[in-house]
Amino acid sequence: MLKKWIAIGALLGTGMAQAYMPQSGTWVVTSELNGKPGRGLAIDVQNQTLVMQMYAYDASGNATFYLTSGAYKNNQYSGTLNKYRGGRYLGSNERIGQDNGNDGVVSMRFESGTKGYIKFPGEAEKEISRFSFGYDNSPQSLFGMWLFTSLGASTASTDFVRLEKLATGSGYGTGFAATSNYRFGCEHLTSGPNAGLLLCLKLNAADRTEQVYYLNYAVNDGEGVTGATPETATKLLVVRRLTTNNDDGTGILLKDAEAQTPADPEALRQALADAAAQPNEQ
Repeated sequence: MLKKWIAIGALLGTGMAQAYMPQSGTWVVTSELNGKPGRGLAIDVQNQTLVMQMYAYDASGNATFYLTSGAYKNNQYSGTLNKYRGGRYLGSNERIGQDNGNDGVVSMRFESGTKGYIKFPGEAEKEISRFSFGYDNSPQSLFGMWLFTSLGASTASTDFVRLEKLATGSGYGTGFAATSNYRFGCEHLTSGPNAGLLLCLKLNAADRTEQVYYLNYAVNDGEGVTGATPETATKLLVVRRLTTNNDDGTGILLKDAEAQTPADPEALRQALADAAAQPNEQ
């Protein structure tokens, strides 16, 4: 599997040292995730600027709000952890918050878009991770509409699927979430050489594997590799969840009402069968 991830860097032309941005959203100190009130982080990186808001407590136990922002470079960030006071409270008239100093320098480094490490002032470095509170490893958590885009050296292809059925798993994971015709399915792998990845398969009209996808995914986004077989899965893969199981869009805006209406299962089955029967020249 390591060769497959090396292939991603080769396709991007930057080797394994490629830069990337942490996934925007709620982050937690991994070791402090116990289901009880604690401290958390909201991280967002746009272009080359990182903004982190942190809710924590002072030495007296009072809730405290922190903010840091600045340049994000080479998958790392360092800046002052600033405090504020005197701002608007619930029901108040307009009040402008004032700087209230800072508690020192906070540093972060990231190993991927969903895992990193943070060093708070006065503390040892700790692992942080993207917090997923709405999805687990069950096959039902994969229900919804998805877009799979594979990128080769000179070609690109896409698969648009709606995962809505449950199917017996491979024995290596938690069970498949599949399309209505069971020609496309995905499973969270929990054992074997690919444990921790999401595996998706597309079958052709003869019920043989037409495409295999291995990816890491968090919330609504995924990245990985794809190919006609596990051995040839080296094309860069980018994945996006377009809607939830309730047809709620995950992007900025669904363009029209048609995009929100599920396709007819039989029409989808026939279209997949027709496409699968055509020679693939890629």
